[in-house]
Amino acid sequence: MQISLIPCLSDNYAYLIEAAGAVAVVDPSEPEPVLRILRDKGLHLTHILNTHHHFDHTGGNLPLKEQFGATIIGPAADSHRIPGLDQGVGEDDVVTLGDTRWTVMNIPAHTSGHIAFWGREQAAVFTGDTLFAMGCGRLFEGTPAQMWASLQKLVALPPDTRVYCGHEYTLSNGRFALTVDIGNADLHARMTDVESARLQGRPTIPSSIALERATNPFLRATEPALATAVGLAAGDPVAVFAELRRRKDSFKG
Repeated sequence: MQISLIPCLSDNYAYLIEAAGAVAVVDPSEPEPVLRILRDKGLHLTHILNTHHHFDHTGGNLPLKEQFGATIIGPAADSHRIPGLDQGVGEDDVVTLGDTRWTVMNIPAHTSGHIAFWGREQAAVFTGDTLFAMGCGRLFEGTPAQMWASLQKLVALPPDTRVYCGHEYTLSNGRFALTVDIGNADLHARMTDVESARLQGRPTIPSSIALERATNPFLRATEPALATAVGLAAGDPVAVFAELRRRKDSFKG
């Protein structure tokens, strides 16, 4: 099983999954970059996986389906908003791609029907726009409590799980993290790596659950230092998370 990053638009990532008996793309925002990698590798696309309905994650659905006849799988809760959807899935459903199996997790808040695809044996999870490297998605269709609950499901995955998210936002996310978690040595070390990678034009993805636990402020809302940094008392992680998200919404970095 192989996973390849496919840069799309200005800062999106789609992902190509090559498994014995199947070839899938996750969240194709546009068809052309996907077609190029398929052509270069001599592959035939069999499946398209969508984490949520936003056009920058589904824009390639119909052109790719028309060319390859690929089966489109996405959140059942958003079946009316996923172009070309063939199979709607939800919590604990299993998607089989050749010789690999991917468990569906409902992780709403960025959108009401957002899902993730987790491969236990592959040690990989596709989180769309819910969990980013050192960040999380905006709350377009949910509440802070919903997003906190969704993030807690993801952070409970095995620490070596690789995190494949929807955008290259890591540098900006890290700059924000440094404003609220300044004493975090792990965060400072990670930012050195991130800055070097971006200067060289290299992606910062995948991350890992272990790395996110250590450096992502939105997962660290239980830490007293984070509560103090946003002027709140410790003990209410949802309130701390909500204030972190509010501040990130207006952060210019």
